[in-house]
Amino acid sequence: MAMASLYRRSLPSPPAIDFSSAEGKLIFNEALQKGTMEGFFRLISYFQTQSEPAYCGLASLSVVLNALSIDPGRKWKGPWRWFDESMLDCCEPLEVVKEKGISFGKVVCLAHCSGAKVEAFRTTQSTIEDFRKFVLKCTSSENCHMISSYHKGVFMQTGTGHFSPIGGYNAERDMALILDVARFKYPPHWVPLKLLWEAMDSIDESTGKRRGFMLISRPHREPGLLYTLSCKDESWIDIAKYLKEDVPRLVSSQHVDSVDKIISVVFKSLPSNFNQFIRWVAEIRITEDSNQILSAEEKSRLKLKQLVLKEVQETELFKHINKFLSSVGYEDSLTYAAAKACCEGAEILSGSPSKEFCCRETCVKCIKGPDDSEGTVVTGVVVRDGSEQKIDLLVPSTQTECVSGPEANYPAGNDVFTALLLALPPQTWSGIKDQALMHEMKQLISMASLPTLLQEEVLHLRRQLQLLKRCQENKEEEDLAAPAY
Repeated sequence: MAMASLYRRSLPSPPAIDFSSAEGKLIFNEALQKGTMEGFFRLISYFQTQSEPAYCGLASLSVVLNALSIDPGRKWKGPWRWFDESMLDCCEPLEVVKEKGISFGKVVCLAHCSGAKVEAFRTTQSTIEDFRKFVLKCTSSENCHMISSYHKGVFMQTGTGHFSPIGGYNAERDMALILDVARFKYPPHWVPLKLLWEAMDSIDESTGKRRGFMLISRPHREPGLLYTLSCKDESWIDIAKYLKEDVPRLVSSQHVDSVDKIISVVFKSLPSNFNQFIRWVAEIRITEDSNQILSAEEKSRLKLKQLVLKEVQETELFKHINKFLSSVGYEDSLTYAAAKACCEGAEILSGSPSKEFCCRETCVKCIKGPDDSEGTVVTGVVVRDGSEQKIDLLVPSTQTECVSGPEANYPAGNDVFTALLLALPPQTWSGIKDQALMHEMKQLISMASLPTLLQEEVLHLRRQLQLLKRCQENKEEEDLAAPAY
């Protein structure tokens, strides 16, 4: 039986002009001479085709983040840290994007969540004159790139809403270059800027709001090193509600009379899938692709993670949390956590869902760095469809002096829970009725008392929390600004 299929589309011209056509090349050369193709070369170096029909927003953002050399802080495949569509799941589950696409506000949210500096405008928040100035600004620089959200119908192209980066601008002709990430359909093409504005000034039926554009640049600091929040599991909505509404209510009750009691009521009421919401970021590599020693880069990143872990464990709040968790017999198994992380790592490395994998065994070992420093590695044997794959998990650790000698400490529930409480807004504790206790709790979570590296880690988590709060309240389409700390 014959299967219907398509091989590309003819680009309607006019109004668009194919980038590779004789006229397209001429427009390019004119813009190049005027200095408005500066961002093009970085974008084209990292340009990619969207991997799913509805992934235009994710692909556009991946291109821009990689062009800006923003380090995602986690691995894509093999030893490589790299932004890929599959990693952009902070503000909307990939399954939802694959089925329904993604809105303008959610792409802005993802850009914030990935650590970029973002300025976003709907057409109702700007003018065509300001838009032209922003296009000129971004195309004249390597440090700023623009993503446009527009309706294809204005250009007489098939399809509806779409995202793509803007790769250049010819001021004399007033034409912008769209680097269309749907390369299976249309090539990059020049369009009149006035027509691009008209295409953006259309209503997205899924939100009832106008489309727009966003300017993306490098942040003042990189994203978090050790901890991250995720909405991959749908239970994040309940967890966000718990943190926003239930925790302030719980700590304001009359019977909360000590820090230990605060920790007790918050911990015992945690939603069941809480460990899917905040996680420590693992460095994962295929065992066959890796050496038996740590590379200088791996050693450097592991050292930073270990420093963050050490700084968390040295906070007074951690001591309270560790004491409470010990009193209730809470235990965290490194091998269990590693087995889950190895399966998730295999999912990332192969592009297949983690439910298709199972971890048959894990073992913990030490390997040397370039200067003979040691690092902890958990090797997991991941099984899928009868075939096996060894995955290495590089684990940060600290040491505590005990009676029996030095004892290794790995990321676990106590430090993860500490990091999350530090990241909650200070007003979370304002309802505590005992003024002395409220003051003590605010001192424990005070940013001023934290080392610089840990401050940046906590600020990153606070930023993620605020972004997820917007999503939970369905306000990501209304509030496009960067979170205020």
